Amino acid sequence: VQLQASGGGLVQTGGSLRLSCVASGLTFSSYVMGWFRQAPGKEREFVAAIRWSGVTTYYADSVKGRFTISRDNAKNTVYLQINSLKPEDTAIYYCAADTTTTRIKTSPTYWGQGTLVTVSS
Repeated sequence: VQLQASGGGLVQTGGSLRLSCVASGLTFSSYVMGWFRQAPGKEREFVAAIRWSGVTTYYADSVKGRFTISRDNAKNTVYLQINSLKPEDTAIYYCAADTTTTRIKTSPTYWGQGTLVTVSS
């Protein structure tokens, strides 16, 4: 299984980014997909997850209203739209995959390599 994340970069406060994660080596439509992030000096934290059909989504309280997770099962891709970026959103963002909603929020089976988002003030 490979999860290839992209879309990170340097943006100013208030800006937007869309992260993408392309999955291979798994039956994408059978997996719950998620995003985590790890800020400098902090532990990795759950950000968002989306169930198989794309209808049900979950978000960390810290990103509700600003982040939107979506997926395209035809393209084996999950997205994370990040709006109104803040300096505290600076982190490496990782995509993840698992077959259950419980594990995707805590200890996903599969991880991508991460993409760096840096927000300047």
